Amino acid sequence: MIPRAAVVLLAALTASCGVRTMRLPSGPGAPLPDADARALLAEATARCRDLRDLTAEAAVSGRVAGRRLRGRLLAGVDRAGSARLEAVAPFGRPFFVFVATAGRATLLLPRDNRVVIGAPPAAVLDAVAGLPLDGSDLFHVLTGCPPEAPLVRAAAFGDDWREIRLAGDRPHAVYLRRSGDEGAPWRVAADVADDAWRAEYRAYRSGMPHEARLSSAGPPESGSPRFDITIELSQIETNVALDERTWTVEIPPDAEPITLEELRRSGPLGPPSHG
Repeated sequence: MIPRAAVVLLAALTASCGVRTMRLPSGPGAPLPDADARALLAEATARCRDLRDLTAEAAVSGRVAGRRLRGRLLAGVDRAGSARLEAVAPFGRPFFVFVATAGRATLLLPRDNRVVIGAPPAAVLDAVAGLPLDGSDLFHVLTGCPPEAPLVRAAAFGDDWREIRLAGDRPHAVYLRRSGDEGAPWRVAADVADDAWRAEYRAYRSGMPHEARLSSAGPPESGSPRFDITIELSQIETNVALDERTWTVEIPPDAEPITLEELRRSGPLGPPSHG
């Protein structure tokens, strides 16, 4: 039997108002000297550059593969690329527990007693939730902190927008914005990770974003993004020295393996349930 826990998580519980897409600057802009770009990026990321790890509660809403979702996650991430997500239920056991570390992921479906062990993190999270993100992606998205990487080029768009292109295994386009007068701080408004995902940041408090809109960045295949969700963080704690138990999952001895293909068929990318 194919488990339906992921479908339950992604069920339409209530309608939610969408967040308007941020209009990012386009075109070549005015060339910005590398030294100026590095200084602005350092200012915008001063709070997050010292982060080693973060834990938070995350209220998630939006659409994945055309299906409306609303749920709550307990999240833990660290700069090394480890991540833990628990999709909690209103009562009883979690819908799933996902842990990624050292480029491998474990996913437990407690309600179905099924488990995936040792698969690529992005493939597992994509199958269960429709989000092809690995542990490093989750750290960057939840902290609003783009990766440290060589600068490719930078451009200015008027007085209040800057675009900074970063190299790496996955190139990033980071958009900085300030509002108000010239003394207003520069902040990361958006981070576009090549053709994988786009994160827009809002509700800054104490120098960190408490809300992110995450959507697919590649060309949509059916006229709309493959995923488009809003993540609202609360109960944020940083640099709490997460121990090794955070990155482990207690697997029942009688848990049965489930393949990624089975998981994908039961998740948001699979066919709708008619039962």
